[in-house]
Amino acid sequence: MVFKKMLGALGIGAPSVDTVLPNPNIRPGLVLSGQVNLVGGSHETRLDQITVSLVTRVEVEAGGEDHNATAEFHRVPVGGGFSLREGQQVSLPFQFAVPWETPVTDVYGQRLHGMTMGLRTEVAIPGAIDRGDLDAVHVHPLPVQERILEAFARLGFGFKGADLEYGRLHGVPQTLPFYQEIEYFAAPQYAGGIREVELTFVASEYGVDVVLEFDKRGGLFTPGHDSYGRYRVSHADADTVDWTAQVDGWVRQALSQRQSFLGGGGYGQPMHGGYPPAHRGGPGMGGMVAGALGGAALGFAGGMVAGEVFDSFGDDDGGEDFGEE
Repeated sequence: MVFKKMLGALGIGAPSVDTVLPNPNIRPGLVLSGQVNLVGGSHETRLDQITVSLVTRVEVEAGGEDHNATAEFHRVPVGGGFSLREGQQVSLPFQFAVPWETPVTDVYGQRLHGMTMGLRTEVAIPGAIDRGDLDAVHVHPLPVQERILEAFARLGFGFKGADLEYGRLHGVPQTLPFYQEIEYFAAPQYAGGIREVELTFVASEYGVDVVLEFDKRGGLFTPGHDSYGRYRVSHADADTVDWTAQVDGWVRQALSQRQSFLGGGGYGQPMHGGYPPAHRGGPGMGGMVAGALGGAALGFAGGMVAGEVFDSFGDDDGGEDFGEE
């Protein structure tokens, strides 16, 4: 989209910039391609650097309270070090691999409620930097992530919401400074033992760590408490495992434990000894949105918002930006 704030930052008669994504649908680990189109303004302008970056909204805890901040977590240089003459047109192509840990924003063509992701273009000239408007990016789940989400839906879990938490998970290799939580209400058959489940994926080129946090109900003489489980699954097993049975096994195993969630009977490489809480603080994508199950069947429809959601970012100048990876 053409920058709406270019005139304010770079002056009247400055160049216009339009970043184009031929296909904004992507999966973690795949390559996102596009180009930055520049048209010279009414006078020659020196462009020091043009970069694109992935940005999202992250919940940060500070002073005992939570607030949202804009997180830039992957930055790629596109070009720079040249002068753009009056009316001159220049196109700068770019492509980069989307980080494996990039959170999921869309499932079967519907945006997960609470998730926002965009590509931000930044233009630097001598003495000024302009951060342009965002172009929407739709991050779809990896196949094994998709199968696990389907399993939760088939078991009757109700989607509650999703968000990003600033911080790191204990014992899980992480490259990004935040992690995603996909929250569910307990399915009826488990409601006597748990209230809610939070699902976190931490992906890499080798597989996916699946982290589960169960909000367990208390008994007559016992208080409620959380239990945790972590399992490592392989990308190659997306279509070879009965994931509905597997997820059911994970949940029932959590229900059978009186304290921490132990990794005994799980698939992949379970974490033994319980899972402590997270530490917070300081090939064409056209067919990706189609499948055997739609958003409603997956239990997401009531908690998703389709279409443009970037109003939630607000004005870039008005929100905190806590840096980049």
